[in-house]
Amino acid sequence: MRISWRAPAILLLAPTFSPAAHLSRPAEQAFESYVTKLEARLASQHSDTCLALLPRGGAQRADAERKLLGGAVLAEPVQGGSWEVDGGMLHHWRAAAFVPGASPKDMLALLHDYAQLSHYYAPEVVSSAAPARDGAMVIRFKKQLVITVVLDAAFETEAGIEGDCGYSVSRSTHIWQVDQPGTSHERRRTEGADDGFLWRLNSYWSFQEWHDGLLLECEAVSLTRGVPAGLGWLLAPIIQTLPRNSLEFTMAGTRNALRDSTLGRHTDARAN
Repeated sequence: MRISWRAPAILLLAPTFSPAAHLSRPAEQAFESYVTKLEARLASQHSDTCLALLPRGGAQRADAERKLLGGAVLAEPVQGGSWEVDGGMLHHWRAAAFVPGASPKDMLALLHDYAQLSHYYAPEVVSSAAPARDGAMVIRFKKQLVITVVLDAAFETEAGIEGDCGYSVSRSTHIWQVDQPGTSHERRRTEGADDGFLWRLNSYWSFQEWHDGLLLECEAVSLTRGVPAGLGWLLAPIIQTLPRNSLEFTMAGTRNALRDSTLGRHTDARAN
């Protein structure tokens, strides 16, 4: 991996920073159990209000609407954002944004535009490929932390529209950490035996027509290694803030891509 040292003192931690973590069955089971409950809640939610982050009423809803209509991305932790499980850490964040003039069909088109994901989500998405025969979509991610982390991830996806609401689910099936990416020595580490920055990632999109546009919401649930004893001051900020930062980045990229697509469509309509 390409190392980018932020401070000379971190060099002294290299021997303790690098040992691989190992994905355990209890950690996998904790993730699977949690997302099963989440998906049951989302199924009920989609049959009712469609979205969860926007409050139902009162001053909180008015404040959230004002921020969203003003172009803000709202994010909040679910169950505190991060918590330890046996053998790892679970992370759950939720974010929302509004795109004037967009529709649920626009969002589905964006989600299915696999060839352009590296454009919409640069620099964190390096490349993407359309689903193969087995239905898996493969994405290469790059994240600049204290070190540069490159991951290849395969996802199974499903999406649909019901009335003025839509949904999309992306469930990771494989995640590999990549060593020496882009070189002749590039290799994927054994899955689940790596630095543990990301072992599982599921994303749940909900979107609804709202105020002559589209209100987007995404819930992201991930599984990572826990914080090694003695390195909390170094790794805890990375492990615990990465899920929120990545979700906010993804939400902003999605909003911008939809906005550009909508503006382009309206410009073409006026020209014709």
